[in-house]
Amino acid sequence: MENQSIAKNLVYHRKLKGFSQEKLSETTGVTVRTIQRIEKGDVNPHLETIKLLADGLQIQTDDLLVLENPKEESLQMKWLLIMHGVPIIGLMIPFFNILVSIFLWIHKREDNAIYDRHGRAIINFQITVTLLYALSFVALLTVEGWGFLFFISVIPFSLIVMLANIVYVLKAQKCFYPLAIPVFRNKRAIVTRIGILFFAFSITSCQNSTESGISRLDGSTITTDSLTSKINQLMTDAHVHGLAITIFDNNEISYQKAFGYANAETKDSLKLNDGFYGASFSKAVFGYLVAQLAKEGILDLDKPLQEYYEVSIPEIQFEKEWRGFRELEGDLRYEEITARMCMSHSTGFPNWRWVSRAGEFTPEGKLFIEFDPGTQYSYSGEGMFLLQYAIEHITGKGLEELARERIFDPLHMNMTSYLWQERFKNKYCNGHTKKGKIIPKDSADEAGAPGSMETTMPDYARFVQQILTLSKDKSKVTELMFEPNIEIHTKEQFGALSLEPSNEFDELGLNYGLGWGLLQSPYGFGAFKEGHGDGFQHYSIIFPETGKGVVIMTNSDNGESIFKELLELTIKDVYTPWKWQNYIPYDYVGM
Repeated sequence: MENQSIAKNLVYHRKLKGFSQEKLSETTGVTVRTIQRIEKGDVNPHLETIKLLADGLQIQTDDLLVLENPKEESLQMKWLLIMHGVPIIGLMIPFFNILVSIFLWIHKREDNAIYDRHGRAIINFQITVTLLYALSFVALLTVEGWGFLFFISVIPFSLIVMLANIVYVLKAQKCFYPLAIPVFRNKRAIVTRIGILFFAFSITSCQNSTESGISRLDGSTITTDSLTSKINQLMTDAHVHGLAITIFDNNEISYQKAFGYANAETKDSLKLNDGFYGASFSKAVFGYLVAQLAKEGILDLDKPLQEYYEVSIPEIQFEKEWRGFRELEGDLRYEEITARMCMSHSTGFPNWRWVSRAGEFTPEGKLFIEFDPGTQYSYSGEGMFLLQYAIEHITGKGLEELARERIFDPLHMNMTSYLWQERFKNKYCNGHTKKGKIIPKDSADEAGAPGSMETTMPDYARFVQQILTLSKDKSKVTELMFEPNIEIHTKEQFGALSLEPSNEFDELGLNYGLGWGLLQSPYGFGAFKEGHGDGFQHYSIIFPETGKGVVIMTNSDNGESIFKELLELTIKDVYTPWKWQNYIPYDYVGM
């Protein structure tokens, strides 16, 4: 954010309204001192402050901000060298110098203004050289003496100029092409004239350029090279140790890549097929299973779970006693809890009985109902466990068996399971603390719908792609999954403020389906799911009406600090409620 530009914009709009600094302060609640410092360019104001000032001046926030071009990437020297160097081959292949210059310019012009400027200069020079060569050939045939000298001097001249510009680029990132005819002075002219001169080639080049780019929600694109470079930079800046990502477009995978380390201490590179602890991604898969059972009439989403048992829920016996619900005895509200409530986090249970809302671990914690079931949202793994046990009771099958039959095997998710498998050994990545310390691998000895799943990026991407495809086909299963069940009006999703009422995110229409969070956007509804465990932080969001989405998996406690920027970078998702989810950016500066 450029302080001086914001300062000039604020002064301009304030005076345009006829406001004094005192009047603007009175209107917005921003102190006079703060306004003075902003107008002097002494501070970098927080976005919320800018919003207050914009509201007070009755203008758009963008009128004060200097927005960066979302397509512009950081300058990469390799591309400048390629643009200036490759046309040299055209000295041996007729017209290749012009064609390759045009292709590279089309491919990179939107990524950085320098690429655009250099590209036009190169094209102008290559056209000039080609014309000179043609004229020199005519001179060779028609003019004695100097015609021959003219002919043999064109190629050495062009070679010297091109080599000199490569050196100039290396030293100063500038270029100078003497004698170049300014055939194309601007983007519009060059596009028009290229279309006239090289119609067929231009069509092919544009198609190739489109195919190599990633289409985003707002219609913009980003090249895969640019995206890869920016992800690497984000990870470096935020100290994210390893990351795997998949991007979907038109219900197909358009980008999938692994970055960083599987183990930062041994410097083992993270590979796409390395296993991740899936954490709460487990819940999204469970939601798909529950929707299947509901569609087939095996499970009634709105029937109290108590009605599936011959004994009261508190009396159900468990091999591990601490898994039971005996502590609910005396609070008959458990009799109201349904499968829909369990999947939409409205049972009234805390997330975990042994973890307080403030995040404090209490080994002797007791399970209780905090509010009347079905009346409000509060994220709860305990509720999913209750439903898991009911489904196992109804079907006579364990969770792993059901998931294997209905999801993992049909989708060829061969490296995914709710239980640790021997085949996963030596094929997984380690979690890392914020400081990069390795977290020992914890393997689940019992299947848990809320969060025991092990998976890989390719496996989980196949699952998400299946959900996108079913939604496109208007499947009853995804209709059940994405049916809004409970409105969400809380300040945060987790922590001490997770039950505090707030209308801050009402414009997103936050709601919950079967294991998936829901929001509204100009591109239709979005369905999201997080995953969070020691050393592992994940996020996924899909916009089924567009066929677009992204899955992010990290093996780092710093992973969530780049989610906000990564979502905007990859698919232009500016709708994920990052504050509500506590995805605070690594470079965030609060008020």
